[in-house]
Amino acid sequence: MGTIRFSVGRQTTEEEIGRAAGIITGIVNRLRPAGTDHPETSPRPAGSIRLTDYTQGMGCACKLEPQKLEEILKDIPHAADPDVLVDTRYSDDAAVYRINETTALVQTVDFFTPVVDNPYDFGAIAAANALSDIYAMGARPLFALNIAGFPVNRLPMKVLKEIQKGAADKTSEAGIPVLGGHTIDDLEPKFGMVVSGIVHPGRIWTNAGARPGDAIILTKPVGTGILSTAIKRGFADDQAVQEGILSMSELNRKAAEIISAFSIHACTDVSGFGLTGHLSEVSLASRVDVELFAARVPLFRHTAELAAAGAIPGGSKNNLDHFSKYITWEDSVSALTRIILCDAQTSGGLLFTLPLRQTEEVLGKLTDAGISLATHIGNCLGTGRGRIFIKG
Repeated sequence: MGTIRFSVGRQTTEEEIGRAAGIITGIVNRLRPAGTDHPETSPRPAGSIRLTDYTQGMGCACKLEPQKLEEILKDIPHAADPDVLVDTRYSDDAAVYRINETTALVQTVDFFTPVVDNPYDFGAIAAANALSDIYAMGARPLFALNIAGFPVNRLPMKVLKEIQKGAADKTSEAGIPVLGGHTIDDLEPKFGMVVSGIVHPGRIWTNAGARPGDAIILTKPVGTGILSTAIKRGFADDQAVQEGILSMSELNRKAAEIISAFSIHACTDVSGFGLTGHLSEVSLASRVDVELFAARVPLFRHTAELAAAGAIPGGSKNNLDHFSKYITWEDSVSALTRIILCDAQTSGGLLFTLPLRQTEEVLGKLTDAGISLATHIGNCLGTGRGRIFIKG
């Protein structure tokens, strides 16, 4: 047992001291080898656990940096099989394989470390996030498999049971069963799912179909990466936490069902590469330039406040560094707004394009269904190199 003393050369508030203590405690927990002594019982009682203390990156913000992912994927050959309808070519949300003339298999895998402290909520969010990839392809999910990494020497098994219960309740809401899975002993808790679904081969939504003149719609607010970082550091209040949990655990099923009645040209969901990153994937794959109105983008009520307080995940900074090469920022867009638009999301909304004339009607239908923050955030311009022009 030892003591570490820090001097910052100025008076500090009790809030700042508490915040620093939370950060240091989290680092110590991450560095401690599994099975070593802990001032509390090991594994800790389930009721006293903050899951975010046991992880470094959080949620989709722990994705591999886009720069490194591009380097890894560039030499992987694309499938030559004509029945492979969607592969890694355009960084889409799921793989699609044609079974016959009327049915294609859609499959995705998604897992990550905790974004919230409550195990049940973490499981529900992870399931909603994995299912979102199926909905973003215009497909119907059939079943799921669990994927879990769990530190058995540091956390009680009750925590894993609660994670799986949250996921099972969410898949039940989606109308599908969990048919199995795979679990390993790990240094950090991780959870996610493989989800399989089906779609008609002629009705697949991809991120490559946006057309000049399309409107760009987003169905959920932005800011979950910032919120999760604030939760980990201990300065997100209960209201902010609950707002984030409700959004992240909300299935994109209803939104997908509603927009399926419209002429959807491109669709994806917003996750670890942030709004600008996933919009960039759409614009590049579709070969259209787009405009985005920063002031229209829906945010959680506390997003700007928490970001200004320093709750910026590393994944969001990586997104800003990487995707800015595709972006022209208007001078009026502040540095804070830029990082928020690049914030690494977990279980974000659907981001889709459709003819401008259908905008008012689709937003009305979404609002009537309770998806009240769905917003027309931008437009597709002419054909081009896939640049994003962001205005204040």
